[in-house]
Amino acid sequence: MKSRHEMIAFARETLGLLPSVDVAFIPFSGRGSERGYFRLKWTGEYSAILMHYNPGRIENTYFADIASFLREIEIPVPDIIRHDATECLILMQDLGDTDLCSLRREPWEIRKAHYRRTLAVAHRLHSFSAQLFPSSRVQLTEPFGPALYQWERDYFKNHFLRHLCGIEMEPEPRQTLELELTRLSGRLESNKRSLVHRDLQSQNVLICKGAPFLIDFQGMRFGTPFYDLGSLLCDPYASFSETEREELLYYYYDLSKQNLDWDSFRNAFWEASVQRLLQALGAYAFLGLTKGLENYLIHVPAGLRNLGIAAQNAGSFPRLRELCAKCERTLAR
Repeated sequence: MKSRHEMIAFARETLGLLPSVDVAFIPFSGRGSERGYFRLKWTGEYSAILMHYNPGRIENTYFADIASFLREIEIPVPDIIRHDATECLILMQDLGDTDLCSLRREPWEIRKAHYRRTLAVAHRLHSFSAQLFPSSRVQLTEPFGPALYQWERDYFKNHFLRHLCGIEMEPEPRQTLELELTRLSGRLESNKRSLVHRDLQSQNVLICKGAPFLIDFQGMRFGTPFYDLGSLLCDPYASFSETEREELLYYYYDLSKQNLDWDSFRNAFWEASVQRLLQALGAYAFLGLTKGLENYLIHVPAGLRNLGIAAQNAGSFPRLRELCAKCERTLAR
């Protein structure tokens, strides 16, 4: 990790600030992707965000190039002021602190407007032609496929089931669960493929002057757009009534002009939400227990509840639904 002095010096040089200008250096609370974020403030009204990343997590090195690409295709993201790949430092536009998560207690009509704008941005991303993607200059992590889906469900079983819930499954239920989830990954593979954000939850959508901006997009890859919809509309950080969620999902459906009928579209959404929530619960357990970021554990009950709802609505996960109920009883003790 660079010292505070080194990071401020990088910002001063980039912004052309004289030594006489005081620069406030304000760290953000820990995030889960081996990056440090800092807000720099000077001369009262000016500010920028500095990111210092660990290149050992390879997707962090893709952030700046992905940001430039997204701006080219009119996906709103922060402006990159400077990227020093050798020093692993990125200085970028400060879009403020208001995200979708911070608006979760606002009246529904206000929230709905922000979510609709966010879904319109997601649809624009999902509609970008894979044939036009500039792979020669923008690197992405591996696309969604059997190996990644397997990794996500193993992440869930190892960190959430075993380490957090203390559940060791017997051979027969373990095999039945694996069969359910393997079949799920096969169905997800059959969906239309597009660019996906991969972590499109409420804390990763900043609202600046009424418009949504995407952040934390370094994990962008090709996969099913339903994964992004599950990330946003089954987000454990936020909450929706059944009617509100359906209203937003139908808004995206109406935008997308899918070949799928509504019932098939809705079922694909719930199935992808199951996959996404397996990953999210695994991440909460890993970050909370292994990385010591205990605030992530606060979101486990909502994530587990949403997983049960998604499994029930998808209608093809009897073993997973039993397991969700068992986990709820275990964590309630």
